[in-house]
Amino acid sequence: MIHSKKEFTGGIVLLVIFFIVLFAMFQPLFDGHNSMAYLDNLYNSISKGSAHYGEALKEEAKTVAGYQIDVTVNMENEAQAADSVALITAAGAVAKSEGKALSVKGDYVAILNACLEDSDKMYNNDGAALKVKYPAYEGKDDRQVLYNWYKILSGFDKALKKQEAFAQAKVAVNMNAKVVETAYNYYKVVPEEIKDKAGIVTFSLAFYVIYTMWYGFAILFVFEGWGLKISGH
Repeated sequence: MIHSKKEFTGGIVLLVIFFIVLFAMFQPLFDGHNSMAYLDNLYNSISKGSAHYGEALKEEAKTVAGYQIDVTVNMENEAQAADSVALITAAGAVAKSEGKALSVKGDYVAILNACLEDSDKMYNNDGAALKVKYPAYEGKDDRQVLYNWYKILSGFDKALKKQEAFAQAKVAVNMNAKVVETAYNYYKVVPEEIKDKAGIVTFSLAFYVIYTMWYGFAILFVFEGWGLKISGH
């Protein structure tokens, strides 16, 4: 038995509107994307604008200037090791692959700067430039160069720590975390300034709060109208 038809009906109406809006949110109404995908892309674009640490890492690399690296790192497979030789030799260092092992000798900062240069191109969505620079990567995923750099730097970290070259290892770790991963994850995302999207950002945040409260009040009215109430007795 309905305790309050007015309150119960109001709650049902709110629920119906809630689910109509929810259905609309999953329709491709925003340039072929639903609202969730559109907002996800929007916030990725905004966050990309504040996630570029290339210049900071270039300065950090200078702290290990003059260091000559001589390490052997294990790659995931023979093909990756062979492809990675091109990355190191383009930096003016010496590299040789044997099975999954990649041996590297040369100026450490020159290698780091080559990685920074490639990451910067990918951060700016210019994967085509790396295909020109490294013909061996033609036909492969645009981000393969960055993935190989990631594995190389991870290998540097392990090998340099074994050599007790901790300062040099730290630079490799930071470059992976702040530059290579960032460029990899944000590839093909077009950066946006939040000031240029202030309206839609404000609307989306306000909508989230109101929409959540809308559902809560709808359920509250339905149950109260139905006669279900929390009581301490």
